[in-house]
Amino acid sequence: MTLDELKPGANCLIKKMTARGKLGQRLMDMGFFPGLRITIIRKAPLVDPVELKLDGFNVSIRHEEAGHVEVEPV
Repeated sequence: MTLDELKPGANCLIKKMTARGKLGQRLMDMGFFPGLRITIIRKAPLVDPVELKLDGFNVSIRHEEAGHVEVEPV
């Protein structure tokens, strides 16, 4: 399951990052690492962006970027 498939209010743990190159580095710079707990805050009505609570702060990413983060629901 990937991060973009979850509904607002869901909690999950990051299992694996499939993004490589600049996108992978950007997500890691924002704090996306395996084992981290994430809460989906909201999704925009027209798909982008997805707002997440990550390690105590809010982050917004594109729907396509969220598809590169494999998670397991908690």
